[in-house]
This record gives sequence, C-alpha cells and structure tokens, in this order.
Amino acid sequence: MATPIRYTITSNDPASHVYDVTVTVDKPAADGQVFSLPAWIPGSYMIREFAKNIVRLRAESGGKKVSIRKIDKHTWQAAACAAPLTLSYQVYAWDLSVRTAHLDQTHGFFNGTSVFLAAHGFEQAQHVVDIRRPEGEAFKRWRVATAMPELKAKRYGFGTYAARNYDELIDHPVELGDFALASFKAHGVPHDVVITGQVPNLDMPRLCDDLKKICEAQIAFFEPKSKRAPMSRYVFMTLAVGDGYGGLEHRASTALICARADLPVKGRPEQTEGYRTYLGLCSHEYFHTWNVKRIKPAVFAPYDLRQENYTSLLWLFEGFTSYYDDLFLVRTGVIDTDAYLDMLSKTVTGVLRGSGRKKQSVAESSFDAWVKYYRQDENAPNAIVSYYTKGSLVALGLDLTIRQQTRGRRTLDDVMRGLWNRFGRDFYEGGARGQGVPEDEILVLLEELGGADLKRFFERCIKGTEDVPMADLLPGFGVSYDDALPKEAKPWLGARIVKDGGDAKLASVYEGSPAAQAGLSAGDKLVALDGLRVPASGPDGLLARYRVNDAVRVHAFRRDELMEFVVRLKADVAPKVKLSALGKPAAVRQREAWLK
Repeated sequence: MATPIRYTITSNDPASHVYDVTVTVDKPAADGQVFSLPAWIPGSYMIREFAKNIVRLRAESGGKKVSIRKIDKHTWQAAACAAPLTLSYQVYAWDLSVRTAHLDQTHGFFNGTSVFLAAHGFEQAQHVVDIRRPEGEAFKRWRVATAMPELKAKRYGFGTYAARNYDELIDHPVELGDFALASFKAHGVPHDVVITGQVPNLDMPRLCDDLKKICEAQIAFFEPKSKRAPMSRYVFMTLAVGDGYGGLEHRASTALICARADLPVKGRPEQTEGYRTYLGLCSHEYFHTWNVKRIKPAVFAPYDLRQENYTSLLWLFEGFTSYYDDLFLVRTGVIDTDAYLDMLSKTVTGVLRGSGRKKQSVAESSFDAWVKYYRQDENAPNAIVSYYTKGSLVALGLDLTIRQQTRGRRTLDDVMRGLWNRFGRDFYEGGARGQGVPEDEILVLLEELGGADLKRFFERCIKGTEDVPMADLLPGFGVSYDDALPKEAKPWLGARIVKDGGDAKLASVYEGSPAAQAGLSAGDKLVALDGLRVPASGPDGLLARYRVNDAVRVHAFRRDELMEFVVRLKADVAPKVKLSALGKPAAVRQREAWLK
C-alpha cells in the first residue's frame, strides 16, 4: 500500500498574498518524480493555468538540494533520488473568486487545484494536509472551514486533514479566518454555514432555517424512501463583499460570493430580491451535489485536468440545475408562486433579448463553453446563448411536455431520479468511480425515463436554435404568458452601457439596433447627445425627452478620436415577458402539481 502524500500549507506573511506549501513523497519514482498542477477546476470550464501563480519552487531529499526541471507549463520533474523527496514552493493568491485562491490579513481561501501539486503515480494514495495557522497575534482567532475529513485536527481547527486520493483532495476548498458559523441538520446530516466578511445584524437563524428546507427537499427528491444524502457532512462557505455574486460546487461543500446586502437582517422579515437570489445560488450549488458532481458526462468520468474536456451536455448539468434551483425555493415555500413566476419572467425575457440564441444551440454552447461562454467579449450577446439560462428553459419545456404527454404520470423529476439511480448513486461510494452519462444516448434516456416522445423538442430546442414554446406550454399549467410590447414605446439606443470612470461606455452593441446601424461600436465612450453632455450613468435621462423615429446627433470618443454619429431612435422590440398565475380550477391543479 502506498504511503500518504503529505502537504503543509501556511503563510509567513498573509499581507503578501502568498501561501507557503510543501509536498513530500516518501518513495519517489526511481527515474525522477513528476509533479503537476491542474490547468482548470471542475465546474468552471476554462483553462486557467493555475501554475502561473507558483513562485520559488525548490526540491530537496535527505537534507540535500535536488535539481528539478520544468517539462511544460504546469509540470515539473525532480532528479532521481532514493530518500523522501520534498518540494517547497510559494503560491501567489490574490484572486477574489470562488475558483482559485485568495489571502490577506482578513482571511484566506484556496481550492486544491490552485495550491496542491499532484505527485504522478500516487494519485490514488491517501493525501494528508497539515493546515498551519499564520504566526502572529492578529491570527489567533482564525479557524478552518472545510468538508475535508479531519485526521488529527479538531473540527474548525488547524492541524492535519486527510483525503482518500488526489481527486478528493482538490474537491474540498478551505476557508481560513474569523468567520461567523452556524450549523443545522438536514435528514440527520450536519450542514455548516460559514460567512466570512463583516455583515452587521446577520440573521443566521433565518438563513439556516431556509437552507434546511431547501436541503431536506433536495435530499428527499433524489432519495424519497431512504432520504439518504450522498455525503456525511456539508459546508456552505460564503464570502460577503460590497458587491459580488458567484458560486462553485464541490462534492460536500460549496464556495460562494455574495453582496452583504443580500443576506438577511435581524428584525426585518421582509424578503428582498437579493436574498431570494442568494438562496437560489445556494440551492443551485447544492443541487450540483447530485447533478454534475456525481451524475456527470462520460467525458468527466474521470476528469482530465490537463486540458479541455469537451461535452455537449452542459445544458443538462447546468441548465437543469438552473431550473431546479428556483423551483425548490417555491416547492419548499421559501418563496411564493408569484415570486417564482416573477423570477421566471426575467429569465425568459433575458434569453429572448439575445440574438445569439438564433445562431447557437444549447448543445453547441455547451461544447464551446471553453472558448465562448467563459471567454465572452463585447459581441457575445449577438453570437452565443447561455446553456445556463436557455438550458433552464429547456428543462422547464421538457418537464411540462412530459407532464402533458403522460397526463401527469411522469415528470422531469422522474428523469433526474432515473439518472441518479443509473449514473450517480455509486460514484463516490467506497472510492468507486461511477459511469458517466453517454453523449450519444441522452435523447434515448430522456424518452425512456420521461415516458414521452421528445425527439421533436430535442431537435428543435436543444440541437436546434428554436425558442422553447413557453406560450404554448404554460397556459395548460395555470400560467399566462404575456409578451406584449408596452403601449407607449420608449426610444431605444440598442446598446449595453457601463460606467467607465467618468464616462458612459458602450459595453455591447446589439446587432440591428439604432446604435449599430449608425456605426457606433463597443468601446465607444459617449460624450454628448445633441450637444448635451452624457453623464457617466448613461443617456437614459436624455433619451426620455425624445420619441421613436427621432434623429439624434451623438458624439463619442473611439480611442482618442472624437467621432460624430446620427442615430435614428427605434422602439425597443425585445419583449418583456410577464408570467402570471391563472385562476381556472383545472389549471390551478396542474400548476400545484408542478410547483408543489
């Protein structure tokens, strides 16, 4: 049996944003031990070159320096040695995101993909990590939050933690700091809620109560009889900042970023839009515990973290998860039906606004995620479609189509449970690997598990670029679909505008819009409309004095050259969809069966 691969991680100076890391291999490869760092992190489909942040790497064995050479951008090989081999290196950590690593005097956070070099040939050995507290009085109150099992450390304490293999090691992010902490149990499984950052009057009991409802509902969704969760403990880790949003799933935890204003306040029972959004994010990442962490595309079983892993199924794994995240909020009573339909209205409106949906299918969007969705430029709204948002509408369309064809005997819930039973349940049981979902059999699986004829929908809305027929499907389930344009059309420039210092900059120009027809381009900075200065917040206030079909003289800087354009204003033709609950008894019963 292979001896454990041993790591230490600490920081001698958190203000320098540098982690000090060592990795020791007791019996290195006879021809020279090879080490490498992943090029990407599961759940975020972009090559990120984490190795670029490694500095000052050195190797030693038996107290003597060992030469080490770099083979490629993220791989090193040490010279042959007989005694235990230790690599010491530093990792620069100054990316305030859920994907990489961050460190300063206020907190530390890291994903294993950013800090732990893999010892080739020993990936299936036990991996032990000694997480050490930075020295100094300022860090005496720091604790450790992670779902990684403790070895000799106490819960939330510094010390040694252990993972069964390298794959598990890098799937347990770690938060360090003086964080707020609370716990609850969902069907007997402990769940920790960790909030880092200053959040005055945080209503932690309310947050835990809402999360408990969501977690218990999702556990029972996949295992209605046993109500058995696929993990023995779960950790929600949230960094609260002034303005931010994001999440990344892991097998027994999630790393989140939110605006502190989105978190609930003691003594204020009203539910804000920000809090609903945050709960939806928590619900989304928690649903990933099943859908993508265990039920996953065949190409992800196992991951190849050295290069892109292409799949055309992200619409299923991210899109379906985006459908169920808010659905569980209404099913558990955390939000009401009207709030859910309002959130769904915004999703439909957002998808219909982008002309890229007519050029790229969600299957193509999934496959091209590495080079398009995660590398969006100013033309993205005109060229791509989101497998998250349109994928969620695909899931809704499939759900309602299955319910309609089978008269309620089958639903998308049955499809998800069927995928769990076949492809997910055994994925991490006893360290065994499960079988991934095959790309070329997904339609067969959907039809078999859903008991419906889905080929036409699949060809048109998933492989094709047609819109999901919401207006046809929703009324049968007690929801009206209104996409009428406003009676009083407002003049529309046709661009997304952002504040850039003291300027209003065109971030994107929509194709066919008045701005595009006049020759304005992304990156242009608006100066004036008909001689009146455009404020940094944008031209909306000025445009309100014009009517549709008016011609407006626009001055803008492109690079450092002042240019003049004549824009013929049009009405905003993109629909703003409004979904509302219908009151007919038969429709109400169908809606309740869907949303309850």
